[in-house]
Amino acid sequence: MPGPRLRRRLIGGVLVLIGAMVLLAVLGVLYVLTLPPVGDAEARVAAVLAAHGAPDQGPPPPLRLGEAVVAVEDEHFYSNFLVNIFDGAGRAALATLHTSGDPGGSTIAQQLAKQLYPESGGLEGTLHDIGLAVKLSLRYSKHQILVMYLNAVYYGNGYWGERAAAEGYFGVTPGHLSWGEAAMLAGLPQAPSAYDPLHHPAAAKARQDHVLDQLVTNHYITAATARAAKAQVLPFRVHH
Repeated sequence: MPGPRLRRRLIGGVLVLIGAMVLLAVLGVLYVLTLPPVGDAEARVAAVLAAHGAPDQGPPPPLRLGEAVVAVEDEHFYSNFLVNIFDGAGRAALATLHTSGDPGGSTIAQQLAKQLYPESGGLEGTLHDIGLAVKLSLRYSKHQILVMYLNAVYYGNGYWGERAAAEGYFGVTPGHLSWGEAAMLAGLPQAPSAYDPLHHPAAAKARQDHVLDQLVTNHYITAATARAAKAQVLPFRVHH
């Protein structure tokens, strides 16, 4: 049993820690309140699509593509939003310490915030994205956020949004993508040029395999389904 002095020190340490956490929480709330409103997020997505002449898929998100994106980009997406935000903030903070550029490692809500409300990079930009992700998560449902993300991101080769990508690469609507096709598209937004399946097929294939492995890890599909998807020859409409 610890002595009275040690107990006092432990209690004092715990109180200091609690006080620091409360102070950080208050500062976080105050910072979020200084950020712009996000009520125009859906209008901003529509503007992105219109600017690139891309069609709007609209809700609901296509099942396979949505699950593939969640599995590879943000496996805690459907958790309590605070758990999701803290997870993304931790990953982004660690990444920021190791790079002077884009920190990466963000949640889907953070990536959506970055796409719709661009800010400078580095730690300041990361905090901006995290704060706006909180506001987006409080204002919109998970499905709404996922729909906006799938529609707002770039899939390479001039394709903005899920519908343009599905139709452009495979000639199908997003809801009719196979698991192999959905995994290929889900892997593109992180680095559309590096993973371009038409110009860098080996890198794109490796990325697709990773997405399928994540789908298995997160219990969206079985290992047998993943093997079949990896073996599928994808019917790209545009060839080298």
